[in-house]
Amino acid sequence: MNTPRTRFYRNKADGKFMGVCSGIADYTGIDPLWIRVGFAVAMVSMGWPILVYLAIGIMAPPKPAELYADKQEEKFWQGVRQSPARSAREVRSRFRDIDRRLARVEEYYVSNNRALSDEIERLR
Repeated sequence: MNTPRTRFYRNKADGKFMGVCSGIADYTGIDPLWIRVGFAVAMVSMGWPILVYLAIGIMAPPKPAELYADKQEEKFWQGVRQSPARSAREVRSRFRDIDRRLARVEEYYVSNNRALSDEIERLR
């Protein structure tokens, strides 16, 4: 599952320094403010997180500009990264709903149109 939409990227557009905290926020779906506060607390209390920040800032690729079509797609891929099984269940559920609605449309047209009903039965 290492597609471009599930990889980690630095988000320099929304970032303050190198875009690492903003990239972590994009990847996890957590508000960037809380990531930055957590990083600041860790840096003050331990000191070494600045080295990890710089290493990630150097090694991680920048976020491509056209990665997502809209915010809804970005939210979907955040959900896939957080819980792939749950995302698969949601997609299956959507397809089941579409199938049910399509069956209702088919039933409506078939029940009112005997010739169409006979044609569908002949094709089965």
